[in-house]
Amino acid sequence: MALAIASGVAPQYGLYTAIVAGIAIALAGSSRVNISGPTAAFVVILLPIVQQFGLGGLLISGLMAGIILILLGVFRLGTLIELVPYPVTVGFTSGIAVVIATTQIKDFMGLEVTQHGTSYLASASAILQALPGFRWQELMVALATLFALLTWSRFGTRIPAHLVALLAGTLLAWLIGQYDPSLSVNTIASVFHYSIDGISGSGIPPLTPQLVWPWQQPDASGVPVGMSWPLITSLVGPAITIALLGAIESLLCAVVSDSMSGSSTDPNRELIGQGIGNIIIPFFGGIPATAAIARTATNVRSGATSPLASVIHALVILLAILALAPVLGLIPMASMAALLMVVAWNMSEAKHFVRILKVAPRHDVMVLITCFSLTVLIDMEVAVAAGMALASVLFIKRMIELTGMKLINPTTDHSGIDIPDEVMLYDINGPMFFGAAQNALKTLLSIRKEIKIVILDMTDVPMIDMTAMVAMQSIINNLEQHGIRLVFCGMSSEIQSKLVKARILDREKAILKFTRDESIAIARTILDGLDERITTQT
Repeated sequence: MALAIASGVAPQYGLYTAIVAGIAIALAGSSRVNISGPTAAFVVILLPIVQQFGLGGLLISGLMAGIILILLGVFRLGTLIELVPYPVTVGFTSGIAVVIATTQIKDFMGLEVTQHGTSYLASASAILQALPGFRWQELMVALATLFALLTWSRFGTRIPAHLVALLAGTLLAWLIGQYDPSLSVNTIASVFHYSIDGISGSGIPPLTPQLVWPWQQPDASGVPVGMSWPLITSLVGPAITIALLGAIESLLCAVVSDSMSGSSTDPNRELIGQGIGNIIIPFFGGIPATAAIARTATNVRSGATSPLASVIHALVILLAILALAPVLGLIPMASMAALLMVVAWNMSEAKHFVRILKVAPRHDVMVLITCFSLTVLIDMEVAVAAGMALASVLFIKRMIELTGMKLINPTTDHSGIDIPDEVMLYDINGPMFFGAAQNALKTLLSIRKEIKIVILDMTDVPMIDMTAMVAMQSIINNLEQHGIRLVFCGMSSEIQSKLVKARILDREKAILKFTRDESIAIARTILDGLDERITTQT
């Protein structure tokens, strides 16, 4: 409920999401113990969608994200998503935590914020301007809830701290209202209202999730959002962000649950399961869902070993809606805000954030700060895209630094290799890709005139791409124009096949040897042949 409210929709939509996702994703995915539903990571993405496109736009974007997730799984991109750099993940999750905590100050202190900014700075400014009008009773309830959340675990009981904290906050709010009705605290029932099939009420409707058409749900102005090409194109960006974040969260959750339970999750099948779930959820009024680490860890610690646990979890929530809807409506908004404050702190990974700042290489710190700042100041779409792009550029830079070509000089090399004066032996190390090829091979463009043979030791070259092959072609042509023979040493069969297929290498004419000794030996033979030819001509 708290996550739905933070996302800008009524609390029942969060419950519907937990019910439908808990069943659909558990049965369709690969993980046996993951619990899926609304998560805090989505709040920063979903709130702007609701503000701009309403509930209908949110449901359609979730449907589109489900399709994208299925495509990611079908094309087996799950393993690639697991490779998202750690500073990127910490950066945007910490940024999300800051945004969530900031947005909860309003309900935490009972502020009357008249203007909701479209950016973080505008929202923060509006909250600051409203601070003088805080309501002490709302703050008292929030602090009581927060105190219970932070201290209850010390008693060593199996009763969840969240349940005790919400009960404590609800009881305190009720007592304040009984003492003086004018001091009543805002609750779910006083803030949210519903009207379904002519039946109106306050709080949460005591009904099962109803089948709905996402495009018939209201937009930001309250009219059906419809389905149009301009709307779909406008939601492509948010849908991609939802899909990527959902994929990252679900696969990270799978790693955690696998380590705890000893099971093994197929990342691609898990993405397909997440996609199927997110396609089904909007037709029951649910918001985008993914695997929740906290709920999954609790599930594993409770002894869960099969998807049946997630199904039971969903059915318990359904029973709670049917039997306890009036009671759930009594929960204070201040208590929900305090709960989300703790959620934000837990997901902020403050210790890891500070540790990266202290010990990580400068480039990783740059990625961390970039992702964090963009998440807070702009939005998640820009943050994830910029973070991944920056991390990729820095990775390429590091690979370029690791890839190089070294001249083997008998006077400095202590391997005992005897290299003729007319022969130069170069050792190439690292992958030959677009970023490193030119840098590594440019040395071969300036060879001394007395050199007759060049040996390229490619034993430590694991791969070569098209850019490197073009550079290799230029080197071969340049050496041929200067009458210099080229000997390849230790070239893998895979690289040979690529060069032959590109018509850069001719297996019949090329000189290919496995070891340096063999390469130097054939170089001596070639030199002896050249000497004999020169002697004969003389």
